[in-house]
Order: sequence, then structure tokens, then C-alpha cells
Amino acid sequence: MNWVIKYTEQARMDIRKIYEYISYVLLVPETAQKQVQRIFKAIRSLEDMPLIHKLYDEAKWGSQGLRAIPVDNYMIFYIVKENENAVWIVRVIYGGRNIEKQLNETDI
Repeated sequence: MNWVIKYTEQARMDIRKIYEYISYVLLVPETAQKQVQRIFKAIRSLEDMPLIHKLYDEAKWGSQGLRAIPVDNYMIFYIVKENENAVWIVRVIYGGRNIEKQLNETDI
């Protein structure tokens, strides 16, 4: 069964900011493009088996069904909504940031 991938506005903004930071601040646009491509490849892998990744057990998040995939230095956070046959990409966060703080500022 193929799942539909959907993005929250925050996740879209996260990906855009990742690209812009690597491209315009670090001044390596080729690396920015490749990083974003790796993130999208990992997200596309969820179309087939989104439940393969374990629940994110930090604080309250596992009980809300939040799952995570590491991609290089980033974490892709998502929720599987079986009643919608959808995978919602909630956030894409740099691993060096305070992930709990970032998630606490997210509407799930």
C-alpha cells in the first residue's frame, strides 16, 4: 500500500531554511541541493513502510505517535495517520539544535 506524504507548513519552512542556510550562509549551493535531495529521498521512502521507524520516545512525543528518521545531521519527524492513509511530515530539525525546544514550539 502506498501512503500519501503530506507536509505541515513548518516542515516546508524547515526544509527551505536548511537549503537557504547551506546555500547562502555557508556559500555551498551544491551541498545544499544534495542535502535537500537526501532529505526528500528519506521522506519518499515512507510511502511504502512508514511504520518501520520507531516512535520518538522523548517526553510526550511517542505517545502522540511521533516517529523520526535521521538523515545526516538532521532529524525528520513525522506522524502516520492510518485513517487518512497519510504520513504527515511535521518537522525537519538540525540535530545540533535543542530538538525538544523545537518540538515544543510545534503544533502536532
